[in-house]
Amino acid sequence: MTSPHNIPPTMMVIEITTAGGPDVLQPAVRPVPEMAPGEVLIQVAAAGVNRPDILQRQGAYPPPPGASDIPGLEVAGTVVAVSDDVSGVGGITVGDQVMALVTGGGYAQYCTAPAVQCLPVPNGLSMVQGAAIPETFFTVWNNVFDRSALQPGESLLVHGGSSGIGTTAIQLANSLGSRVFVTAGSDEKCRACEELGAERAINYRDEDFVAIIKDITGGGVNVILDMVGGDYVARNIKALAPDGRLCNIAFLQGSKVTINLMSMMLKRLTLTGSTLRAMPVPYKAAIAENLRTKVWPLIERGDVMPVVHATYPLEQAAQAHHLMESSAHIGKIILTV
Repeated sequence: MTSPHNIPPTMMVIEITTAGGPDVLQPAVRPVPEMAPGEVLIQVAAAGVNRPDILQRQGAYPPPPGASDIPGLEVAGTVVAVSDDVSGVGGITVGDQVMALVTGGGYAQYCTAPAVQCLPVPNGLSMVQGAAIPETFFTVWNNVFDRSALQPGESLLVHGGSSGIGTTAIQLANSLGSRVFVTAGSDEKCRACEELGAERAINYRDEDFVAIIKDITGGGVNVILDMVGGDYVARNIKALAPDGRLCNIAFLQGSKVTINLMSMMLKRLTLTGSTLRAMPVPYKAAIAENLRTKVWPLIERGDVMPVVHATYPLEQAAQAHHLMESSAHIGKIILTV
């Protein structure tokens, strides 16, 4: 292990004391985690709050085997130690400011991460902005561009356009030459999405996205990124163009649905989806490399920026979860350490 830093034996973390509401999140003291081979130790400056954290807190999304039970899937901070076998991997050395995608452990003062899942904080961005990037950017790149193969000139519909995932997908797809449409739950959120680059934001509370999409596009969109599920699945199939791709990354309204798959066959549709957390490290490393080469230049030019709605001190994680569950936010919620 390489580290000139004075690393304390213990740290403050946020524990899930039992499955339940936001108030089950409580500060606690734990040993600083030990690095496994291939990992670095990060002194956390900021950590992102994400929907999977909510599900884990409720007892509906346990961490994968071997992962920390501390919530938190993304961090930004300073590398304070590196395993001997990863010295120099990705150019990472002690003292570097990085952001990282992790399988857990982010709500803490220190967090380990595979070196290949760390990326440098882009020039000009703060640690808070850096912590708003990994989970959403890895997810959007993997599902929209890798799995669904969105191409320049094609069209994308994003449900939940004002979420962290949504604000990321709007900017990336728009910057890479695609038309972007979204749904959101208020006029304010719709305006925010259009300011970020959405061609048309549809207020799902009083507008029919299927009818509007078909009217605007003349037949449907090429790719839909959906985290709603439920009755949206059948409606998504109607809103897709021939050879369209539907990608689900969550099912907030339920994953058990009844649909007529004849349209899938007649329109040659692809239905896909994924969860990133349990994927192997080499898979995530490949996504990281794509982000480094294809997306980091967009961020450093200012074409794409993480949208941060609010920050809370780490010990106020419960308040951050209350805000996320209210769906009143536009963009990301970040914990500062």
